[in-house]
Amino acid sequence: MSVQSADPLQDVLALVGTTSRLSVGFAAGGDWAVAFEPPPAVKFNAVRRGSCLLLVDGVTYPLATGDCFLLTRPQAFTLASSLDVPPVPAAPIFAAATDGIARAGTAARATTPSATTSDADVFVLGGRFGFGERAEELLLDALPAVVHVPGSSPAAATVRWALDQIDAELRDHPPAAGLVTDHLAQVMLIHLLRLHLAAHPPDGWLSGLSDPVVAPALRAMHARPAHPWTVAELASVAAVSRSTLAARFKQIVGQGPLDYLTRWRIELASARLRRSDGTVAAIAHHVGYASESALSTAFKRVTGVSPRDYRSDHAAPGR
Repeated sequence: MSVQSADPLQDVLALVGTTSRLSVGFAAGGDWAVAFEPPPAVKFNAVRRGSCLLLVDGVTYPLATGDCFLLTRPQAFTLASSLDVPPVPAAPIFAAATDGIARAGTAARATTPSATTSDADVFVLGGRFGFGERAEELLLDALPAVVHVPGSSPAAATVRWALDQIDAELRDHPPAAGLVTDHLAQVMLIHLLRLHLAAHPPDGWLSGLSDPVVAPALRAMHARPAHPWTVAELASVAAVSRSTLAARFKQIVGQGPLDYLTRWRIELASARLRRSDGTVAAIAHHVGYASESALSTAFKRVTGVSPRDYRSDHAAPGR
């Protein structure tokens, strides 16, 4: 059976409204340690030169040139040259940033801007990713609190390319540099997730993306969520028996394929209820339900509220 292919990870990233924003760069030299408050969004940093330590929740991560990390939870963290240096708060350091660079240690005492970038022991590029309200359950809960991707891996070449392009945009300031760097940061996020998922398959639907049985069924449902899928059809797509697909899907994803389809349809309906003024009946038809009442029954079973109550509680401001 031939079906249109889709990308579940791309669908989820689009559904949760992924955004990105770069912060000022960070240069440090000598002995230094900087303590950061819990970030309000998913935080990322990339070590562009030198090495340092990342401390999160009592765990130390050595970072080398080219290493990147994501913090997927709102946890305080520290960047430092060594464990022996008492940390100072990050907020005043970043508030005093000049020329787009915050400085710590001997870099903060440099007399010229070039001395704080080209001559600093460590230079770190950072920023944050913002997600919509459903990101925690759909994506972030499946990831560890710290996603560390070593830059020495050959598979990290595309991440290095994105970072090189970001560096060039920040250095040369061509037209629309801010927009370009934000999009490059999203490219970097996708590649960081790919590298992490390849090296550390998580539980749940994300682990199904690399499973030879589950992945074809996932792609089929994401390509045509409104199609009246049966387990037999999905098994045909995956080229296995119905019982094999059902058992494997339940083992990997934690629920049956049709249960997953129902929840994905409700996610799609929820996004439309938040973002559009379409009628509930039209939304029901779009996501695969024959009537408003059929969607309402499934919606309330999954979310605990009716589509109309959900819309009134989650409508976008000014919609």
